[in-house]
Amino acid sequence: MSEQRTIGGVTTMAEGWSELRVADWQDTQATLHMWLQVVGKIRMAHAPLVNHWWQVPLYVTPRGLGTSSIPYRAGMFDIEFDVVAHRLLVRSSSGEDRTVPLEPQSVAAFHEQTMAALTELGIEAPIRPVPTEVDPAVPFAEDHQHASYDGAAVTAFWRQLMQAERVLTLFRAEFLGKVSPVHFFWGAMDLACTRFSGRPAPLHPGGAPNCADWVMQEGYSHELSSCGFWPGGGEEGAFYSYAYPEPEGYRDAVIDVEGAFYSAEYRQFLLPYEAVRTAPDPDATLLAFLRATYGAAATTGGWDPDLLVDPHRLDVHAR
Repeated sequence: MSEQRTIGGVTTMAEGWSELRVADWQDTQATLHMWLQVVGKIRMAHAPLVNHWWQVPLYVTPRGLGTSSIPYRAGMFDIEFDVVAHRLLVRSSSGEDRTVPLEPQSVAAFHEQTMAALTELGIEAPIRPVPTEVDPAVPFAEDHQHASYDGAAVTAFWRQLMQAERVLTLFRAEFLGKVSPVHFFWGAMDLACTRFSGRPAPLHPGGAPNCADWVMQEGYSHELSSCGFWPGGGEEGAFYSYAYPEPEGYRDAVIDVEGAFYSAEYRQFLLPYEAVRTAPDPDATLLAFLRATYGAAATTGGWDPDLLVDPHRLDVHAR
């Protein structure tokens, strides 16, 4: 039976923190990353530009990861990685749909089948068929090396994302200013939520592999504090938090959460996923990390303190 807990005025369920060692699914992770990029680029081809590239990410769904509705001519379509039934589902407002099996197959085969499914639905997808933010960047149609799919591992990863998304959504609600959705960026394969101070930021230097500098400059055009989860940085992945530009004194802030530390390599605070999963109260531990690292960014960066909401005001069930 699940245990009910109230955090910041919101009741949550303490369950579902899956164990998944990064070392145990590296081949599948690398393949899935490329598949996610194929679908993400399809969304990007048709969705109008939104500030900081908010039109390109995927979203955690009750079955996996999906694009949400993508406008197409006078209608729309969506694509979902259903990692419960292990299929890619392409649905059109025409009433038709197509599926691509999620099984051991090359990136080239997945790319070919996905594009064929769109063609059958009458959907054109003029994407740049080369991955971004990775090196080397092998064109999708030529990538026969990445061909692994461990369904159990992918489902466990989705459950990790589901718990992260749930707590990040609580954290997001505590901010009155400009804040992104909780969304999954397929370029770096991370779930993210970003708060903004409202001030412009210095020009970002770029430098992401196989990604034009102007892409990063659009993403980091305004001062921010960002947090999220990615399958790296710990034995089972890690939660992260960073500020751009990084204020003086930020990295020296004391984050009183067991397992949390500042990584000079990644220039961000990290909290290993396993430290959250094994904590007596995972939700409270993660929220403490998110609040403390944002507090460090806001204090050292001189953010407006009135941008924060008292978490107890969010308890609508008490009204």
